[in-house]
Amino acid sequence: MEQTLAPAATKEEILELDELWSFVYEKQRKRWIWLALCRRTRQVVAYAIGNRGEETCGKLWERIPESYRAEGLFYSDFWESYQKVFPEDRHRAVGKESGQTSHVERWNCTLRQRLGRFVRKTLSFSKSEEMHEVCLVLFLHYYNRLCL
Repeated sequence: MEQTLAPAATKEEILELDELWSFVYEKQRKRWIWLALCRRTRQVVAYAIGNRGEETCGKLWERIPESYRAEGLFYSDFWESYQKVFPEDRHRAVGKESGQTSHVERWNCTLRQRLGRFVRKTLSFSKSEEMHEVCLVLFLHYYNRLCL
């Protein structure tokens, strides 16, 4: 995904963090998509797919490019995993009413609108973990290129 990103983070870049659920083959097989979206460029700089726990949040942290991790400021909801994984001095847990995560929330709606397999009530769905992630990555590349 890195080749579609703007060159490097500027000082004190703001990343908005969020997670959304989807499923593979049946709704009982939930998969959570964790996202980090740069507020300035509107690009998704990292993602992770897994459960809604600390381990997947850790994957998201590891996938955020170093230039963003080093000096970025991170806004998320109050989900406990963020508070355990992201640096306390640069992480802000905020409510939706604050507007600090509105861009990533809007991005979630865009994803659900454009890709049927990510809609909550749908006849379209992924039959395998691999295709679920491939479709997400293709969309991320397409979306990030639009933001360049």
